[in-house]
Amino acid sequence: MTTAAIEFKNVHKSFSRKDGTVQRVLDGVDFAIPTGKTTVIAGGSGQGKSVTLKIILRLMSVDSGEVFVHGREIGGLRGRSLEMLRTQFGVLFQGSALFDSLTVFENVALPLRERTKKSEDEIYEQVNNSLAQFELEGHEAKYPAQLSGGMKKRVGLARAMQLHPSIMLFDEPTTGLDPVMTREIYHLFADTQAEFGFTSVIVSHDIPKVFNLADQVIILNRGVMDVFDSPEEIQWSEKPHVQEFVEMTMGKIYQSQLEEK
Repeated sequence: MTTAAIEFKNVHKSFSRKDGTVQRVLDGVDFAIPTGKTTVIAGGSGQGKSVTLKIILRLMSVDSGEVFVHGREIGGLRGRSLEMLRTQFGVLFQGSALFDSLTVFENVALPLRERTKKSEDEIYEQVNNSLAQFELEGHEAKYPAQLSGGMKKRVGLARAMQLHPSIMLFDEPTTGLDPVMTREIYHLFADTQAEFGFTSVIVSHDIPKVFNLADQVIILNRGVMDVFDSPEEIQWSEKPHVQEFVEMTMGKIYQSQLEEK
């Protein structure tokens, strides 16, 4: 049995609205994300997908319930322990979150300078190796404004991989990219995971294309999470909100192995 990299047990999270009502984003959810696999979290806008990522990173606390990372409950972590937890994660944000005033090289080197005691020679060697791996050679001195959307994603992924994370979190990673570039970035994700073996969690609205990467799919709707072992399995759910999701996003009968690679 594959051990869980991340596990939620009876997790509740709510927010108070300006009108005095309460929005239940997570309403007693239970799920496990298997180690070394890719889990896609899907659902409509405002359903709590990004909130889930923030809870995993302990950027946001739960109201009740337990969250485990590699078997360790993270709710009580503070200070150095919390900092060490976060070094296990790499994060690729929707906009890549590159620093405009830093070059490609400096952006990729940033985690090494902030989180390690490596020498400049060691940093130079590691960053240049990464730039070659992610096909960014010749772009070291460029600034983010000089890069295409796809190139920015590559730089963001290269930076996220510098501390060799065991878990990668992707928050809407293909927003703003055209279909060709989206497919290229998905191939990059798959190749990088195959090489490094990290656990991958992808929050995306790019349905059904992103399902081609998925070993597991979680659909979030009105605080409830439904977990499926494959994209195909979603179509046979008898739950009305899942059927509505399928109709809106997947259309005709979906088979991931037949999706364009």
